[in-house]
Amino acid sequence: MHLHIYVKQFTLYNGRSVEPHLSFSNLDTCCSKYMTMSFSRIIVRSLSSSSAAQQMVKPPIQVYGIEGRYATALYSAASKQKVLNNVEKDLLKFQNLLKKDKQLAEFVKNPSIKRKDKVKALQTIGGKVSLSKETVNLLGLLAENGRLSDVNNVINTFKLFMAANRGEVPCEVITAKPLDAEMTSKLQTALKGFLSKGQSILLTSKVDPSIIGGMIIAIGDKYVDMSVASKIKKYSDIIANTV
Repeated sequence: MHLHIYVKQFTLYNGRSVEPHLSFSNLDTCCSKYMTMSFSRIIVRSLSSSSAAQQMVKPPIQVYGIEGRYATALYSAASKQKVLNNVEKDLLKFQNLLKKDKQLAEFVKNPSIKRKDKVKALQTIGGKVSLSKETVNLLGLLAENGRLSDVNNVINTFKLFMAANRGEVPCEVITAKPLDAEMTSKLQTALKGFLSKGQSILLTSKVDPSIIGGMIIAIGDKYVDMSVASKIKKYSDIIANTV
């Protein structure tokens, strides 16, 4: 479904764009057929180039919030069109453009630029860098609803979906100093104990001197704080409570 059709669908209430986190059930002036249709399905129809199969395709994990709704809708639309991998490549390409092109990054964040102008500009950019229709429509949806500043969060959420789809479990390790190769290897071996059959670790590491020593590990939905800073705080709290 093309973008201009989407715009009509999302300007049903007092001439204003309706955000996808709202429900048509709250809009008693809308016609009955829209009252029974979730916004996420309308987003899917807007992102998809085909009207076939309106049933949502759920991602392997669930993420809430604005980024979760848009990323889920894109995942569903891309699944139906069998272009998940292509869309992931598109999003990585656009994310890299945002990192390299300061003017584009400022354009995305600038709230003073009219939404319709952002939509047109993104369509032009999409054509120049060969982005798929699904990806261009997503960017258009975000721009039209004033959510373009959330694009990085949406992209990162989609990346999580794709990683989970491949059986990759994201793991972030924070240390006071960079990990050497030997420590990284030992850590990866230890972290495999958290995995189920067929899963693999997708490890990223960050350096934060403020933790002093030790490490903080976030793997899947698990979080372990083994930092020296947290231990100092713990003992400081104990001392403060006993004085």
